[in-house]
Amino acid sequence: MAKNFIQPGYVVPVTAPRAVKSGELVVVGVLAGVAQFDAASGARVEIDTVGVYQLAKTSAQAWTEGAAIYAVPATGIATTAATAGNLMIGTAAAAAANPSGTGAVRLNGSAPAAVTS
Repeated sequence: MAKNFIQPGYVVPVTAPRAVKSGELVVVGVLAGVAQFDAASGARVEIDTVGVYQLAKTSAQAWTEGAAIYAVPATGIATTAATAGNLMIGTAAAAAANPSGTGAVRLNGSAPAAVTS
């Protein structure tokens, strides 16, 4: 193994941008993942950047299976809105009704650029 290897990178420690609960979506810059435990704003928290998670979503949206899913960085809410500032985080792993508070999201495990237009 390379001497400069740190870790696989699926679970990454970051500084919580706000108080977060275990299972909530956390966005730091263009890195997004699911908090593995509760953390206060400014505290270190580990986020899982891969996998399928049931996440809080914009209630007034119906999701189709395979739809592109974005995060609103300030709130960690998942959405289908490709609005400026939102971050593409993955795809809908299942359809979700309108209204509904959560949806299944397959995280893409990468750090794509934020939507700019």
